[in-house]
Amino acid sequence: MRCGSIRRAAIDVGVGAATVSRAIDRLETTLGFKLFNRVPEGLRITDDGRAILDDVERIDRAAVAIVRRARFRGAPLRGVVKVAISEGLGNYWVIPQLIEFTASNRLLTVELNCTTELMDIARLQSDIFVQFHRPTNPDLIVVKLGRLHRYPFVSVEYERLHGVPKNVVEARKHRIIQQMPPVPAVDALQKRLAVDTLEGIIGVRTNTSAGVLYAVERGAGIGWLPTYCLAFGARFVPVDLEVHLDLEVHHFLDIYLAYHPDVRESENHLAVIEWLRQIFDPVRYPCFSDAFIHPVDLVPMMSGVARMLGGLGYLAVDPTGHGSQGKDANDGADGGG
Repeated sequence: MRCGSIRRAAIDVGVGAATVSRAIDRLETTLGFKLFNRVPEGLRITDDGRAILDDVERIDRAAVAIVRRARFRGAPLRGVVKVAISEGLGNYWVIPQLIEFTASNRLLTVELNCTTELMDIARLQSDIFVQFHRPTNPDLIVVKLGRLHRYPFVSVEYERLHGVPKNVVEARKHRIIQQMPPVPAVDALQKRLAVDTLEGIIGVRTNTSAGVLYAVERGAGIGWLPTYCLAFGARFVPVDLEVHLDLEVHHFLDIYLAYHPDVRESENHLAVIEWLRQIFDPVRYPCFSDAFIHPVDLVPMMSGVARMLGGLGYLAVDPTGHGSQGKDANDGADGGG
């Protein structure tokens, strides 16, 4: 029912399609009624099948829960904790701090899966999930960690060569680096710029935050990045369009932490959950507060972040080769003012 076809279901459970087909046939024979009708498009659930679907899903959740309890109960303060997280947050915010965390917990391995795909906690694809979509599974514990604010930036070198647009009309003459779904929507930029087509405007389109960062670094154009990047010492300049709030130049995504209640039986999982809540704490890190704070204003408010993560210039590699520490990094932040 979830996969829509025998072939996809077989891939999901790691067996052959014929094995799945025979299993369905045996189950239908045992029950005395058909669960699916075979149609050219795949499988279509019958009314009898739909009538027992809720019961089957409860059986499925119970079976997975048995495996989960056996896995977590009595776990020692060591082992592996699987965390799935969005690619940008994982690479640029979590991993630098994870190095310090694991150094203090040497018997603990945090398996960080930085992905743009949704993972299914209920089916043990991950123990903990940090994502931008609030899970709807009622079996999960869901906590809002904070809010990721994104803002348009260019590199210092791009500003020197091309300047920075001050309004929408000027922005249409610049090259744009666009991140595809889940953030932002493909057609959102066209609405922001009030144009019929993005032809000649979009220079780079990518589905990863790393791709946007790299392209902005190399002066490919204007790209939307987390507001905390200046606090990391990146040599970027915020693009302050005159109607930025009405035009949705600033936009945000709420960050959710999700896990199954059974992981509370494991002290090492609880330790990772508590650590994740700390590193996204809006009081300690104002960039994750619900209220928008301009990237330049965040720099003095988060003065310890660059030092904590290895010094100025950790986030962005200086494409000029001169390094991004010291005066150069400060010049970049001042230029954004």
